[in-house]
Amino acid sequence: METVLHNGRETAYEVVDRGGDGPPLCFVHGSGGSHAVWNGQHALADRYPIVTLDLSGHGDSDDVDASAGYTALSAYADDVLAVVDETDASVLVGNSLGGAIVLQILLEREFDPAATVLTGTGARLGVLEDLLTWLKSDFERAVEFLHGSDRLFHDPDPKLLERSMEQMYDTGQEITKRDFLTSHEFDVRGRLDEIDTPSLAVYGEYDQLTPPWFHEYLADEIDEGELAEIDDAAHLAMAEQPAAFNETIDEFLTAHVDYSSH
Repeated sequence: METVLHNGRETAYEVVDRGGDGPPLCFVHGSGGSHAVWNGQHALADRYPIVTLDLSGHGDSDDVDASAGYTALSAYADDVLAVVDETDASVLVGNSLGGAIVLQILLEREFDPAATVLTGTGARLGVLEDLLTWLKSDFERAVEFLHGSDRLFHDPDPKLLERSMEQMYDTGQEITKRDFLTSHEFDVRGRLDEIDTPSLAVYGEYDQLTPPWFHEYLADEIDEGELAEIDDAAHLAMAEQPAAFNETIDEFLTAHVDYSSH
């Protein structure tokens, strides 16, 4: 892992580059996660440099003193933009809370990516009240709930399920709770028409956390929005069906990004 110092803290990131001529892609994980959730996207490194980061307080990155909600979301956006500046990434890919961070950057920051991919996310990310309660008082129950059928995964390999649960426990209750509370407060439904960046909304067929219609709304309301479904997957489609996910975003980027400028 490499690190970049910004705003008084270090953000860790990894670059996998196998000499492809495509633009660098920066992948942003969701609540309780880390850069490792994108390991299945390393297969794209023959076409694009792959950049994955740990948001503040996750993985190998320093934490930030930020309360849940807009303050934390803004700090996470700072993390992403610091890594983008270091790596010259020009495409943003965000999952769940990571998608909210990407939308925040599109709406409120000066960085203008060539394209974005929004997966397992939405313009509003309200969280089930029971889950918010468990995140505060019964973290084990919250983790088990999230890893139940058709939430994070549809029908995952047991090792993938185990790694995902371990990652959430490694992140810990306080940071994971902050993430979900930040998601819960996120709502940009009235602003999507301000976005003119080519954007692909990708959903897992069985995702109950951010259902298909969340993504249909994104694709409809964003001026250059498109929609894609990943079969036999739920919220973490990129981890559960990496080959199909990779093919989907590769086709989108080939159609919308000018390789000659990279």
